[in-house]
Amino acid sequence: MEEKKNTLLIVDDENANLKVLTHILGSEYTILTATSGASAIEKAKEFLPDLILLDILMPDMDGYTTLCEIKMSEDIQKIPVIFITGLASDEDEEKGLSLDAADYITKPFSATIVKLRVRNQVQIVNQMRTIECLSMIDQLTNLPNRRSFDERLNMEWKQAIRERTPISLLIADMDNFKFLNDTYGHQQGDIVLRKVAELLPRSFKRPGDFAARWGGEEFVVLLPNTPLDGAVELAEKIRADIEKMSIKAADGSEIKLTLCVGVNSLIPGNGTSIDVFFANADKALYMAKDSGRNKVVHI
Repeated sequence: MEEKKNTLLIVDDENANLKVLTHILGSEYTILTATSGASAIEKAKEFLPDLILLDILMPDMDGYTTLCEIKMSEDIQKIPVIFITGLASDEDEEKGLSLDAADYITKPFSATIVKLRVRNQVQIVNQMRTIECLSMIDQLTNLPNRRSFDERLNMEWKQAIRERTPISLLIADMDNFKFLNDTYGHQQGDIVLRKVAELLPRSFKRPGDFAARWGGEEFVVLLPNTPLDGAVELAEKIRADIEKMSIKAADGSEIKLTLCVGVNSLIPGNGTSIDVFFANADKALYMAKDSGRNKVVHI
């Protein structure tokens, strides 16, 4: 499979400059173009390029003003911007860098310099993206981690408030996991956690359902636009599917698993606490634990 190219947005009111830069960079990157600051902001929001090359001297809205607008927009403020300009004084460069421009490319263009400066910024973008991705994934199970879940919960919570739709939460905890670790070893315990993590997404009915590893032997499942009965039904399916699982231990014996699930569901409003929402699901989980394990309990 061909590797996906990074995308550049080149902004210049002179078509000749757009053609030159497209010729220099087009073989390595996907190129978008704009001829004004306003259209650049629109295209940036629509396509979310990896890097913007922005001319300073443009009519209506110059590059400095355009960069300020970009930095004030939550959607695109993190996209790095390289100024392309015929202004080469220290004062001009200082002004651009003070506005948080990533770099400068001066006219007339040197193809080698253009390629190197763009490549440097794109490499930084790709490295940061990799780091960000790794920081959102649980390395043992490859499920999203707690940080990733918190971000998703905040996003779905706000949407549920706006649209007045239900949101449901499952908190699942493996039964007797300490005994399993003590009996079979932590390596076998890790295998069990990976198997459970593989099962959770297969239980989902909709692409918006979201599972994450909360920590230890606990997992969380977020169900947007799902009322209580649908959440309980899914929790029961997960519980039953785990109960059917059988994992072969290193000594040849069969490991049988069970878990408990706490469920909470509501239609949030502006005065509703997301912390209370989570705490009630957690409370339901411990009610399930206290009532004999291998149970689903809802509040």
